[in-house]
Amino acid sequence: MSRDFLAANVSRETLERLDTYARLLEKWNPKINLVSKSTVPELWTRHILDSTQVLDQAPGFGHWVDLGSGGGFPGLVVAILAAESQPDARFTLIESDQRKCAFLRQVARECGLKPEILAERIESAAPQGADILSARALAGLEPLLGFAERHLAPGGTALFPKGARWKEEVATAEGHWRFHCEPVRSTTESEAVILKIGGIERV
Repeated sequence: MSRDFLAANVSRETLERLDTYARLLEKWNPKINLVSKSTVPELWTRHILDSTQVLDQAPGFGHWVDLGSGGGFPGLVVAILAAESQPDARFTLIESDQRKCAFLRQVARECGLKPEILAERIESAAPQGADILSARALAGLEPLLGFAERHLAPGGTALFPKGARWKEEVATAEGHWRFHCEPVRSTTESEAVILKIGGIERV
């Protein structure tokens, strides 16, 4: 269903890139566990469409940085979607697992994309000065804000998809950080949100 939805809302070239991505992920997943095996049948809804909605919340940007990219969600999906609409935008994917970086590089190569893929730990990578910073299923909000302090440009926006317990994560983080937070309801999961965050400062 979600592939049909995307087919009606993106160009043929973008859909072909997403098809290439899906094919490669299904090929690589048994070897390096990019996504949970049980979610592969729901790949288009659970992972690809879920990632596209993150782009919908992004204000204009020149540099998008995705942390702990893993199988490429949401960073590489966003790079595919933005290839035509924002061809001058830069994408940086940070992933410490060398095997997952190899997967990301193959998808990028076969899709004709040129994101920078850093095989480094997030806390060790040089500060990125990102306009948009994303991370999906990586860590709790409190450590994510620490990563954002390092890699987000002044005035930048962090976009963090979160599940049903997002309010608890926000409350915990408020003990150590000041930040503006707008929860945007997910279109793919009823209790999930995308946390749209700015103005991050340590308490």
